[in-house]
Amino acid sequence: MARPGLDRPVRLPPHAPGLTIGLFGGSFDPPHAAHRAVSLLAMKRLGLDRVWWLVTPGNPLKDTAGLPPLDARMAAARRLARHPRIDVTGFEAAIGTRYSYDTIAWLVRRCPGVRFVWIIGADNLGSFHRWQRWRAIARLVPIAVVDRGGSRAPTAAPAAVALARWRLPEAQASRLPRTAPPAWVFLHGLKSPLSSTALRRRATQEAAA
Repeated sequence: MARPGLDRPVRLPPHAPGLTIGLFGGSFDPPHAAHRAVSLLAMKRLGLDRVWWLVTPGNPLKDTAGLPPLDARMAAARRLARHPRIDVTGFEAAIGTRYSYDTIAWLVRRCPGVRFVWIIGADNLGSFHRWQRWRAIARLVPIAVVDRGGSRAPTAAPAAVALARWRLPEAQASRLPRTAPPAWVFLHGLKSPLSSTALRRRATQEAAA
């Protein structure tokens, strides 16, 4: 079976062997302050050189009807990011990947020597076991789980239970990018509870008022 997009010429954000890069995926519909806050928190606590916002064509676990065009979401994300070490990219559309595992596996093959870290919110840890090949994702790259404004780590979630033995103490978060996977850490400190879903709901309610 052909590997998605392996031979296609694709322009990636700045990278080089030895760099530590956080991967923060989502539809960014719309991008909001918490996306930026998560990125800055992860950059500081994990010692990341850069964070890439992977603006996806669409989330397989969500209804994408009415999803704005990729270019429009990327433009909005760039306006919000405003940071020299946050890169906004939509390369998943170019390489034809639909699932996070395929995207991460493609990057690991294409960028040898780069230390990637997968960044997700605590809400996504609760549903991580529903992601395609989630165990394989955990074997590919370390994972940083960031709280969403004071939430507790969902330690009873199936994925959290399955990966419990590989969880690093939060005080050792800076070790994560250089720890061989599986490895993950839960980061507290984010004060913004914003979510794209809530913002879309509010916009719909305001439009109907």
